[in-house]
Amino acid sequence: MLDAAGAMAFAKGCTADDLRGNRMLLLLLVKEIEIVGEAATQISEEFRASRPDIPWAAIRGMRNRLIHAYADVNVGLVWSTVISDLPELVRILETLLSE
Repeated sequence: MLDAAGAMAFAKGCTADDLRGNRMLLLLLVKEIEIVGEAATQISEEFRASRPDIPWAAIRGMRNRLIHAYADVNVGLVWSTVISDLPELVRILETLLSE
């Protein structure tokens, strides 16, 4: 999860408009977000319950939406995920791994 969540580095210096105009960047970020969601499904229910600070259901839901509605990707939501949600997830996962 941590490795794929680091996808935000690919968007450094970019804007939402850049994402709209760069299909390769959009597909790269979508794939990394899908990987984060897939990895989250591999985490045991017990562990997920022990870490309610991680939005497990939202992570898995985003993955499902991107996988199954690929023709209708909300670029604004992808952008928001990359610039707002992934940095926080990375922070939490790095703290968790250091414990």
